[in-house]
Amino acid sequence: MPLDKAPGRHEPALPAPFESVFASLEEIRYTEPGSRFHQCFGCGPNHDIGLRVRTFRGAGEVLSPIIVPRRFEGPPEGAHGGIVAAYLDEVLAGAAVGHTGRPHWTGELSVRYVKPTPVERPLLGRGRAVRQSEKYLDLEGTLEDLDTGEVLARATGRFFPTRDGPVRDGPKPESSPPDPR
Repeated sequence: MPLDKAPGRHEPALPAPFESVFASLEEIRYTEPGSRFHQCFGCGPNHDIGLRVRTFRGAGEVLSPIIVPRRFEGPPEGAHGGIVAAYLDEVLAGAAVGHTGRPHWTGELSVRYVKPTPVERPLLGRGRAVRQSEKYLDLEGTLEDLDTGEVLARATGRFFPTRDGPVRDGPKPESSPPDPR
């Protein structure tokens, strides 16, 4: 097994506060060089000023390690609301890929800001599919303080599959269907 693929190792490395949480989780990769998402503002690893959101497969959900850089500050010590929405949008998009094995685009996104989202603090994004139809996927997610588990923002979204097929050499779809509510 190559060194960078060993359990507990991720490339690029995760910031120290996330190492223990993400050590055993598989990263969902769909932004590799040559992919249409490599330069995406939200998830692209090569976007100069982007968010570079990464998603990892959890138990029935995806998890994302997030530290909002100070350059995205809105109110003093808080992240700009539009940036919080962008992070949640990317977490939900990652959940769509993790659930179906193919990229989706955002058709609708609703964000509830529960508390100010701090900058320069480890946060945990969570996302999961809640309903799937032939034409769309409904998802929900949260942005939480990594240390306290306190929910800072919640989002729901309706996502539509792109015309791209399944992600080449990408994540395999989850085996369990979402809650049909």
